[in-house]
Amino acid sequence: MTTVRVVEFTDPGCPWAFSAEPFRLRLKWTFGDQLAWERRMVVLAEDEQEYVDKGLTPEVLAPGMAMIAQRHGMPIVTEQRDRMAGTAPACRAVVGARLHDAEHEDALLRELRLQAMGGRHLDEDATLRAAAEAAGVDPDAAVRWAREDEDVRLATEEDKAAARHPLPSALALSHKLAPWSGGLRYTCPSLEVSLDGTTTTAPGFQPFESYDVVLANLAPDLERRPAPESPQEALAWAGRALATQEVAVLLGVTRDEAREQLAGVADERSMGTDALWTLR
Repeated sequence: MTTVRVVEFTDPGCPWAFSAEPFRLRLKWTFGDQLAWERRMVVLAEDEQEYVDKGLTPEVLAPGMAMIAQRHGMPIVTEQRDRMAGTAPACRAVVGARLHDAEHEDALLRELRLQAMGGRHLDEDATLRAAAEAAGVDPDAAVRWAREDEDVRLATEEDKAAARHPLPSALALSHKLAPWSGGLRYTCPSLEVSLDGTTTTAPGFQPFESYDVVLANLAPDLERRPAPESPQEALAWAGRALATQEVAVLLGVTRDEAREQLAGVADERSMGTDALWTLR
């Protein structure tokens, strides 16, 4: 079986990465184990002050979050926050799971995303603990990875450095990258996709069709699974709550159509601009 390596550069605090989750889920549904996913943390900001120094304040953030939520349909709390929060502690928690509890890495990243998009601060221990508990991770361990584990810190620094040295094919699309003191870095999410020594990139937020084209060119023999036949099938496969937009993209229907189908088979939990759904 052909196996394509996908390295995803992301950050739990990025609303663009959260808004791209429907496309990542559709890729995983469509291609399954033919894609071998790896995660690298971009680390958008070490601390609150780094955001402020870049001109990103709560007053600037709020309308941007509202625009992203309205345009891309994922549930985001858009009210103005009381302060900015660095993402580095949450990034280290995810890397800690990768090193010490790999089975729960994906779940922890997901729960940290939900905490961040739900309006909570990723630099607070209470947030790390809440996400860890929801993901099935020892909360004490998550805080230790975020604050004290030297191996985790070094691995996170390696992720951060890799994100700041994008491949030449990504540099050709510089508008999809972000500046830093040493040049340009990947924005979230950015993918490096490799097979048999050939690597291509999909930098920054992309529609699903961009990823589909990359894979079709790199590995045209990949088998494709048809879309789920129902929201029940999509939710059972995911094994966790999904946003309305995530179900819509998996099924290939509009968000309104997905919401109508979900209403009869799943329980709704409101969050910000929309909702998350859990199979009954």
